[in-house]
Amino acid sequence: FGEETGHAIWVAAATIVQARLAAMRGNFEAAEAHAVRAERLVLSPGSSFWLAMLENARGIAALGAGRPAEAYEHLQRVHTPGDPAFNTSLQFYWLVDYVEAAASCGQEAAALSIIEEVERHSAPVAVPWVQMMLYHGKALLASPNRAEMFFQRGLGTAAQNWPFLRARLLLAYGGWLRRQRRIAEARVPLRTAREVFDALGASPWSERARLELRAAGEATRPRAELILDALTPQELQIAELAAGGLSNKEIGARLYLSHRTVGYHLHRVFPKLGITARAGLRAALDRTPQAPDLRRRSAE
Repeated sequence: FGEETGHAIWVAAATIVQARLAAMRGNFEAAEAHAVRAERLVLSPGSSFWLAMLENARGIAALGAGRPAEAYEHLQRVHTPGDPAFNTSLQFYWLVDYVEAAASCGQEAAALSIIEEVERHSAPVAVPWVQMMLYHGKALLASPNRAEMFFQRGLGTAAQNWPFLRARLLLAYGGWLRRQRRIAEARVPLRTAREVFDALGASPWSERARLELRAAGEATRPRAELILDALTPQELQIAELAAGGLSNKEIGARLYLSHRTVGYHLHRVFPKLGITARAGLRAALDRTPQAPDLRRRSAE
């Protein structure tokens, strides 16, 4: 749409999203290619919002690739006054990315300062997913006798509709438990994290969970070929709603789509699932090895 109408900023926005998704799936070359393309479109005065989005995409790619120092270089720009990518309105969205990168390269004081700032600005409105990220960040920086309290508080927030963030918290908690030699306890959150990352197609984090599980003495299966590798997130959501008995019109009302658009997506879904009619959706989805709770949330 952006290319057809000549709106370069919408092309940039879509390309930045593509960069982040590629990074989350472990396709780092594609992520950087998208980032380079987007950078050419957003390098103009007053574009701090899009530059911040771009730096986050590059930061998450570096984190996924196991390069925390590089990730920190990208992510700290969003928090540095005077930097072209400085943008206070976006800082809290990527708090966990920033704190994880900072803590991994000796910048704990900078991370704590940002946590305090985000906490101060978010205090009037207790948004569950922001609370979860704050507790996650605090847990990463806390002493051993306080870290578990923050992990537990983070997992106790009502942020069930943010599976990637929650799975990262579970991964961090499981890794912390393992390092405390609480091996049996560590396996439970690590298994859940692995299942969610698999379902999301977040390969770098899936592999981290597997490495932690192996370190905890548990052999892990190779990543299964998951339905989300074939379906887009929107296709999966529509398929789940249709499998739950909703009509195209009802699905459209829920997702703000026309019923024709819903029908179009369903006809793309059928061959991907190896079915020819709506009646086969439930069985096809139930055969996939996704985490059941994640599938259920996509239908909410």
